Amino acid sequence: MHELALCDAVATTVSRHAGDRPVRRVRLRVGHFRQVVPDTLAWCWELQTRDGPLAGCVLDVVDVPSIVRCRDCGAETTLDAPLLLCGRCDGADVELVSGEELEIEWIDVATGVDAGTGD
Repeated sequence: MHELALCDAVATTVSRHAGDRPVRRVRLRVGHFRQVVPDTLAWCWELQTRDGPLAGCVLDVVDVPSIVRCRDCGAETTLDAPLLLCGRCDGADVELVSGEELEIEWIDVATGVDAGTGD
């Protein structure tokens, strides 16, 4: 279950960047080739953040499809299976355009009045 390790790394990064400000929401882009199970990721996020500074923080996950571009015919194919083949010509000389992402796209932090400081 690598989802727990992913959530730990995301929580650490988010906390470092947010500082003392409460975090309301985090958007994470996850490529299809990362083989992350969405329900498991959500469960691990809740487990990771239920106590502490990220309690109540919502994790939005954006699934990034695996897309390859064929060097022979130029076609771009969205992959359904982890086979790096062109969908048009079945060629194997392809480059992965997307699908390996694992990145925090943004963090929604409370500031001023939102954070309850009265500023």
